[in-house]
Amino acid sequence: MKVHPNPDLVTKEDNKSRWNLPDTRRHGFQNLHRLTRYSLSFRSDQVLSLTRDINSCIGARADVTTLTSTQHFCAMVVVRNQTLLFEKYASDFSPNHPHTIMSISKMTLNLIVGELVAAGRIDLGRTISEYLPRIGSGYANATVQDVLNMNIENSYQEDYSDPNTGSYAQELAIGWRLPEEGQRESTLKEFLTTITAPENGSLENSTGHALYKSANSDVLGWLCEEVSGKPLRQWLLEIVEATGIEGNWHMHTDRKGFPIVDGGVSLNARDLARFGQLFARRGRGVMGRQVGNADFIEKSRRSPGPPLPDPKSFCSYSNQTMTNGHWIGHGGYGGQFMLADLDTGVSVSFFSVLETRDAIDLDHFVEMVHMMAAVAAEFG
Repeated sequence: MKVHPNPDLVTKEDNKSRWNLPDTRRHGFQNLHRLTRYSLSFRSDQVLSLTRDINSCIGARADVTTLTSTQHFCAMVVVRNQTLLFEKYASDFSPNHPHTIMSISKMTLNLIVGELVAAGRIDLGRTISEYLPRIGSGYANATVQDVLNMNIENSYQEDYSDPNTGSYAQELAIGWRLPEEGQRESTLKEFLTTITAPENGSLENSTGHALYKSANSDVLGWLCEEVSGKPLRQWLLEIVEATGIEGNWHMHTDRKGFPIVDGGVSLNARDLARFGQLFARRGRGVMGRQVGNADFIEKSRRSPGPPLPDPKSFCSYSNQTMTNGHWIGHGGYGGQFMLADLDTGVSVSFFSVLETRDAIDLDHFVEMVHMMAAVAAEFG
């Protein structure tokens, strides 16, 4: 029989799969939920109703107009409680279309870990190896708190300006690319055990800023399964049902079905704003469903970890979220952000697709987050 490799997942120039090349990245981000090899899909039984009451002042803001008029813009939604205050979509996008949220997916861990800390199942001062004896030297002696705060050093590198960055090797374990000839496709847990400590043996972060490593999040997801005895997919289903999404929560997994909490979720823009509302309400979901822990969420914004590197240093990394002390949120590779102002009750979701070589534009990140924070503060 004649066959050929799946073209979307073949590694091509610059050590990227086709879905992630600049010329095809927009299609890839808007369709990643159906392009990767393995996934789960959840829907909520009860949907958080939104009343449409568009505030024209939001769309009239110069910063909103600028950022929603660029070539890379896809969608922006603003929600306060259950009121839809603003939404705008690019011509090739729509309200019900899923889009990868990349690392915004990590915020699910704030909810899961928060519950387990409150229940006394996780001690943030204990080391990872006390919970995961199989873990490699890259995490064994790190405290849970430092892993939550992206505050450790190890062999895993996530520098997208480097086409050979180590994080691309993880894509093979999560079905985002195909193995090269002679390569073996490992499971995600197997991959995590191969991460090692630096040559000096110390995991201490001496940079003065957060050291962003997506593998940290997957280690935490594994840890949560082990200490709770509950599959990670069940934790995620409970989050979906508490959020009350209207569309699908598409969740990438590895070959054995382990969810990719570091960046595997695709949602529509309204549902991402609904997810933000879950944080604005400190974990109180629809139908009285509680996920996460209110004190842990509040601590995450009031007692943050290390600042992000410049020019992102106006916010810090804290318990798998980003915060400036007022809002809590997270960014995603290639141009995504979700922000929830815990004081005003406003959540903002923003999708864009940066078509630069490395999918990074620091000026865009700064402008996007400042705009979202201003909108959330003003229209609460």
